[in-house]
Amino acid sequence: MIRDIPYDERPRERAINNGVANLSNSELLAILLRCGTKDKSVKDLSLEILNKIGDISNFQDLTLNKLLEIKGIGKTKAIELLSVLELGKRIYFNQKRTTLKISSSKDVFQNYRSLFLNSKQEMFYCLYLDNKNVVIERKLLFMGTINHSVVHPREIFKNAYLTSASGIICLHNHPSGDINPSLEDKRLTKALVDIGRLQNIPVLDHIIVGEDNYFSFMENDLL
Repeated sequence: MIRDIPYDERPRERAINNGVANLSNSELLAILLRCGTKDKSVKDLSLEILNKIGDISNFQDLTLNKLLEIKGIGKTKAIELLSVLELGKRIYFNQKRTTLKISSSKDVFQNYRSLFLNSKQEMFYCLYLDNKNVVIERKLLFMGTINHSVVHPREIFKNAYLTSASGIICLHNHPSGDINPSLEDKRLTKALVDIGRLQNIPVLDHIIVGEDNYFSFMENDLL
């Protein structure tokens, strides 16, 4: 148990004395978990979680159900861990959004695919870019049901004016996993492209995000 570990070697004390940057993954996780169970120390519990996910980079794929499969992780601990992960994602994207330069549809997919992880409904984001294709802002504009998302072009272009954007990239997910554009997707994209031409704020791409792949309207010559 933690009380059996020499005082100076306990995760919290090591964090105080050496800084969190010098802690191992299991020690950081042990601090977040705070306590173990009757039969398992918090250190053993943290190691079990790390063994289950295989690699620290897989942490972003954790879900409530996956965490609850681990004996010793209840809903409270699971929600606390997921909240820390979400906060980390938001900090990461907030820092990144003003420095990320988009050069391809693949860039968009690789940098923003995690926004849609485990989503059971459609989410529609817009990336607003400056004249050098650097992301000024990322904004979630609409959330729909599992089959449908109501998107209003006026909201998309209103935010383009507010951010003084020179271009827009739209992206959304298909919870079904099928990345092929629907007829509605095609109609919406055409309408946005037409409005963008009139407003002199071009829609540079519309990307449908899947779990491991994507569909780009630009790459498929549909803009």
